[in-house]
Amino acid sequence: MFADSADSVSLEQTKSSLDDRATVSFIWENDSFANTDRNYTNGMRISWLSGQAPVGGFSTFVADILGRGEGTVRRRGFALGQTIFTPEDIETTEFVPNQHPYAGWLYAEMNAVLERPDVVDTFALQFGIVGPSALGEAAQNNFHTLLGIDEAQGWDNQIADEVGINFSYDRKIRRRSRSFLEDWRADLTPNAGFTLGTIYTNAHVGLTARVGPGVGDDFGPPRVAPSLGGAGYFKSRDGFGWYVFAGVQTRFVAHNMIRDGSLFRDDVRTITSRDWVNDIQVGLVLQYEEIQASLTLVQRSKEFAEQSSPQQFGAFTLARKF
Repeated sequence: MFADSADSVSLEQTKSSLDDRATVSFIWENDSFANTDRNYTNGMRISWLSGQAPVGGFSTFVADILGRGEGTVRRRGFALGQTIFTPEDIETTEFVPNQHPYAGWLYAEMNAVLERPDVVDTFALQFGIVGPSALGEAAQNNFHTLLGIDEAQGWDNQIADEVGINFSYDRKIRRRSRSFLEDWRADLTPNAGFTLGTIYTNAHVGLTARVGPGVGDDFGPPRVAPSLGGAGYFKSRDGFGWYVFAGVQTRFVAHNMIRDGSLFRDDVRTITSRDWVNDIQVGLVLQYEEIQASLTLVQRSKEFAEQSSPQQFGAFTLARKF
């Protein structure tokens, strides 16, 4: 079923590979999709990633170090994001032991994406802050007020302010099929990578499968890290297209500052992180010309020993070429 990429690239994909416009993406992840409000409860990220026009800065610096020059498409990007975590019991003002601590992580991100035929390397450098200055309380409770939901009462117990930095790398290698069922396509994309930092340190491996008449020359929709997401860009197409996808990812978590405490101070923690965390996800992507939208449903295994059940949440993305 799966053929060499040289055989599988259609005329439409060949044309779309010349698309040198930037991609702007908005991502919203929330456990309200599963009718819960606990643990990883909200994530938002807005990003800009350049097109295939010549770029400099971080992407060129990385490409030069790796010796990936001629034949490599270099993209650079920037993003702003925030993730929010709460315990299961958000009605009490008291500290809740044996449950996830209140926390927010607010960050800026710089990206370098190096693309070759059916292979993409993504590098990300995040700078940010956890604690009250991350504005997790304001973001969550203002959203609750907007929806007429009771506010979370325990934010006075959130973890203290601390500046953080993370460096991440991910490689995806795509195997594509020839067209079938009236221009339907399919692909399989294994990926592997790692994150090193004061907030997160982990390693991951994963696999994504896509099928449908709209499978294009990209790697799927973006997500909020840590997750199984695409490379942050897609190619324009003529008219409407769609596809479905499914994926799995396993992460070995060496350190998670939000659950395990700071590397630089003694923090009291009442939960025990699990070393291995697994994500299973399914989703749908819709695209009309230069606009793409997606919905992903995720089940994440227990991230700490005291967690009552696996986490379920949804991710909505909206992206446009400019």
